[in-house]
Amino acid sequence: TFYCFVRLCLDKILLQCVHQSRTLSGADAINALRPFYFAVHPDFFGQHPKEREVNENSLKRLNGYLENLQKPGFRSFKPTQLTFYVREREPNSSNVQESFSASGFRAVSFTLHTRDLLSTVLDILNSCSLSTEHVQSLNVNSQPHKEAKGTVNRPIKWNKTYYSFTGFKDPEEELEQAQRVETTLISWLDDNEASAVKKLKKSLPLRKELERLKIELSHELQLSDIRWQRSWGIAHRCSQLQSLGRLVQQRPEILKNVKGRTVVFTDRSGMSAAGHIMLGTMDVHHHWTKIFERLPNYYKLQKRLLLLEDRISQLLGGIQVIYIEELQPLLTLEEYYETLNSFYNKLRDSRLPFHPRSLRGLQMILESDRYAPSLHEFGHFMIPTVCDPAALQWFIFAKAQEARENLKRKEEMMITEKELINTSRERFSLDRLYKEPSVSSAQMIDCCKRLLEESLPYLQGMHLCISHFYSVLQDGDLCIPWNWK
Repeated sequence: TFYCFVRLCLDKILLQCVHQSRTLSGADAINALRPFYFAVHPDFFGQHPKEREVNENSLKRLNGYLENLQKPGFRSFKPTQLTFYVREREPNSSNVQESFSASGFRAVSFTLHTRDLLSTVLDILNSCSLSTEHVQSLNVNSQPHKEAKGTVNRPIKWNKTYYSFTGFKDPEEELEQAQRVETTLISWLDDNEASAVKKLKKSLPLRKELERLKIELSHELQLSDIRWQRSWGIAHRCSQLQSLGRLVQQRPEILKNVKGRTVVFTDRSGMSAAGHIMLGTMDVHHHWTKIFERLPNYYKLQKRLLLLEDRISQLLGGIQVIYIEELQPLLTLEEYYETLNSFYNKLRDSRLPFHPRSLRGLQMILESDRYAPSLHEFGHFMIPTVCDPAALQWFIFAKAQEARENLKRKEEMMITEKELINTSRERFSLDRLYKEPSVSSAQMIDCCKRLLEESLPYLQGMHLCISHFYSVLQDGDLCIPWNWK
């Protein structure tokens, strides 16, 4: 028995040496994963808020996993399940769960459980059906993942006595247990509460500074609100407000036209379809200055846009044209005007026989990435810009009564959601309770109702975000899936 144990130890050392000979550096891993990053980068999903948000959050968790693998002496780990939306459809992988979203993107889910960087990189590429040939060209002494398994001259399955004698964890048993036992809310909070509290305490001074800067700038510029399109960390948000504050000091004369407006920090500068001033976070003060100088022209275009919406409404029996930031892509004022103008010209030429004001009280939004009209659960029609006018007329007539019922239900649902959020926040002494835009009101209501049935002392003083996955954000916010177990 002792001889067998020694042999197993030697085999273990040999296998570790083999792994060391094919270890990637952090820079190598980034280069190897470039095709993957290109396929899932959130910036390519600008017109699809849900897919973009899922990819952003999954990338944060993936980066954390890769960072842990590079830490000296790293041993313990937990299998991490990730979901990404991929831009292009590729041949399906036999061991990866896939589904397609309404927008046509491929959703790929896979679990990371390897302990070395090379295996992890190859698993990611294989899971997304991406080529791994370029990995061989990197400056590492390695073979493709499948061949690496056969590096030693015989397959090795570690005897359980090795783990009981050394105290090391059996990776196969750990993985099987993780796959067998589904993550529960209580167990996850047990494991992550301490980390979240530590990050939250560290972020508190920055949170106070952010609130101070926001109040001062809003008061000085007489702004209606200051928002952020994406979930940047508190430090990044403070930096963005400080940049705006410096511009106010340097060029106060150009900011006289912002009174009553909302400023949104986002990926590009301009004015949004909703009439908000967009400041691109990658732009310098010169670009921001030009946006503020152009505001009078933007306001003129906005008046023309509102007039165009009224004309479309008249042609469609009084139905109101609206723009919903949470459900539609972030369009500039110019882009949205062109969309409306194109749709108006098509309607005007078709001369649809809608009775004046027959559809008054109903709502619709225009979408450029759909081909068939639909009715949202909140009661507004989702109309493609390329929709055939005759088909549009038939669809609106057929769904008008259902749309009115949905609108009424929406008002009731919004009241219920607000009440449940307030009750939950008070019950668990939460400092903040909010949801991601991709979580519907129905999902939020269901989540809060089930939370109120639990006893959760862990949440006192925390920031809780209702999402689609478990995660601890960099500033200590706890993210839990709305359908937690």
